[in-house]
Amino acid sequence: MLDFFTIFSKGGIVLWCFQSTSQAFTPSVNALIKTVILQERSGIEFTHEALKLQYKLDNEFELVFVVAYQKILQLSYVDKLLSDVAMEFRNKYKDDLHHGNVSRNFNFTEVFETLMKNAENASLEEAKAPKQMKSFKESQKSKKTVSSMIENKKEEPLKKGKKNKNEAKQQEAVTNNKQDIAMTRIEEASTNGELDADTIMKNREKLFNRGKKPKVSSPKANGNENGPPQKKGKEKRVWDLGGTNKSENLDYSNQADGDKRNERDLVSAEEYQCVGEMRGELQDLQPESSEEEEEEEEEEEETAPQVAAAGTTKSAPRKGFGGFGLLSGLRNLVGSKTLSREDIEPALSKMRDHLISKNVAADVSEKLCDSVATKLEGKVMGTFSSVASTVKQSLEDSCVQILSPKRRVDILRDAIDARAHNRPYVITFCGVNGVGKSTNLAKICFWLIENGFRVLIAACDTFRAGAVEQLKTHQQKLNMLHPAENYDGQKRVMVYEKGYGKDPAGIAMEAINHARVTKIDIVLIDTAGRMQDNEPLMRALAKLIKVNQPDLVLFVGEALVGNDAIDQLTKFNQSLADHSGSEKPQLIDGIVLTKFDTIDDKVGAAISMTYTTGQPIVFVGTGQTYTDLRNLNAKAVVHALLKN
Repeated sequence: MLDFFTIFSKGGIVLWCFQSTSQAFTPSVNALIKTVILQERSGIEFTHEALKLQYKLDNEFELVFVVAYQKILQLSYVDKLLSDVAMEFRNKYKDDLHHGNVSRNFNFTEVFETLMKNAENASLEEAKAPKQMKSFKESQKSKKTVSSMIENKKEEPLKKGKKNKNEAKQQEAVTNNKQDIAMTRIEEASTNGELDADTIMKNREKLFNRGKKPKVSSPKANGNENGPPQKKGKEKRVWDLGGTNKSENLDYSNQADGDKRNERDLVSAEEYQCVGEMRGELQDLQPESSEEEEEEEEEEEETAPQVAAAGTTKSAPRKGFGGFGLLSGLRNLVGSKTLSREDIEPALSKMRDHLISKNVAADVSEKLCDSVATKLEGKVMGTFSSVASTVKQSLEDSCVQILSPKRRVDILRDAIDARAHNRPYVITFCGVNGVGKSTNLAKICFWLIENGFRVLIAACDTFRAGAVEQLKTHQQKLNMLHPAENYDGQKRVMVYEKGYGKDPAGIAMEAINHARVTKIDIVLIDTAGRMQDNEPLMRALAKLIKVNQPDLVLFVGEALVGNDAIDQLTKFNQSLADHSGSEKPQLIDGIVLTKFDTIDDKVGAAISMTYTTGQPIVFVGTGQTYTDLRNLNAKAVVHALLKN
């Protein structure tokens, strides 16, 4: 039994509503609109609390049909009911909807109840009906011919390689047989007293050495020093900085800062020049537009009206997106035509291949194309609109909507607010191995101290050798760029560490308490890299987040990843939820996308990560220096994504 069914316009006006219980459904419908419809996530099943919600769009009249029922129920007729109700409502109130008469009372309850009963009865009859067995004509066996059932028992000729192997085995068996016969004869002769022991041994040696090449003795073995010189073997190469095999203690985490090194040598002149460049908000990624693309866009704008005025059915060939090089037949201009799924299906196929080639995960590409199809199906085209341009615009809007954050992430403002409440602002970094967590943590640290904050780095990577030393090197370089004498003798960056093999959650807790006592503004927690399937390390990460409750949990992922992005983010979130032991666990709050400068225009990982988690990309790493940190520009990413 359905609990709720409503019909409303995309403008937010409720046209009709059916409700079988007194439960409040407004929060569930608002969550569906905010999470699924506005975020272009039509391919997912949406559940809110104990309800499961499904919806259908009518793009011609700008209507939304929403049904809700208990998620424990398995109702197979909901999809058919949505389609029947949408069709019946359109046909009954077509004139009112055409004239925009949406404020009147729509008496649709009786029709809806009839449609619901018919759908329920059809579902019950289908469930009760026994499955009929296939007849012989419908089976696969009836399609087989008599000739296909006859087995060919003729032996295939042996291959040349196999034949040679068999001949070799036969010759070896004959040789062994001859040797056995000779040995038996020698033994029989020895037993009869014909040969002595020395003769028997010599005969045996001759028999065993038969067919073997005699060994050539070396001159040195024969005592001939004047013989030909022997070839020397390859000597072991000794590298200048090769080191030794002696075990050394490489743990310098307990030594004083700057020991056995000159701190001034850590910072180059170029790095000194970058001080002061990152004050305030970070810069956005800029789209890379070439002169050729601008000329192509101008040509496209000039060509479309000319073709429409001429009344031709074929448009001039165009380069660039053109619907991703999409079907030339779909570039034709149409006038007041209602799009169907068949019209846009070829374009969607090309679109799907293009997205996958740009490093978007295959599953996300499929769902994104389904979302575009849902938005365009039933939509009426304008007089001077082409299918290709409409598909392109719809895809662009969907990608921008996915990349646009649905909640505010303002670290500078939140850190100032936390400082006003006498507590540190805590950020935890997590991710898989080798994505650049420590490096991008140092970039973010440089940005924070550029804006006047004091930062404490908690070295909670107690597994990887050299992790603490890496953070201490960054600490020394950052403090050299911002000397303590410029800030009343206070160091801007400090590292809190307890060496290796300790509990990361305990180190993070001690670091936060130390920052609270010493009035440090921000704590950056560096965790060990871990694969998403490593259960012990995922339990340790969930424990660290649960115990310390950071203000922000950032997942660091690289832009090079493709389909694995979904697996990583899904399993990280699932592990944090499973191992937290609480009803409302803290999951990933944002994403740091690294190595963005290495992918050219294959920016699909940004779409995959944002689509999977629904969380924003907070930072983008674009290089190897401290200033190579940017904000995500959704339009720049979409521009690169749609570029051929």
